[in-house]
Amino acid sequence: MSGQIRPIRGTLADVKLIYKPFGILLGILAGILGKKVFEFVWARFDDEEPPKATTRDVQLPKVIAAAALEGLIFKTVRAGVDRAGARGFEHLTGAWPGEKEPDPAGIG
Repeated sequence: MSGQIRPIRGTLADVKLIYKPFGILLGILAGILGKKVFEFVWARFDDEEPPKATTRDVQLPKVIAAAALEGLIFKTVRAGVDRAGARGFEHLTGAWPGEKEPDPAGIG
């Protein structure tokens, strides 16, 4: 044995199935990290907790701003964690866990 990891062989569906548990764990990690980053950033704008959409005595622009900031942060953190996880998976297994090129139709 040469000490090298042999690449996973199989269809994209097979690789995705093997990657699934890693993706779930990475999703949980991304959620926790995204929440912490949002709380950190929101604290720079306001001393109060971020408002919920159903909080009565808060102006609509503040509710919308909090939701937009939270969405931006969560999506960005998720993309970064997913990409790092895919690169790590490829490094360990030799197989990329997703599509190699964007869909030319822009669907999916």
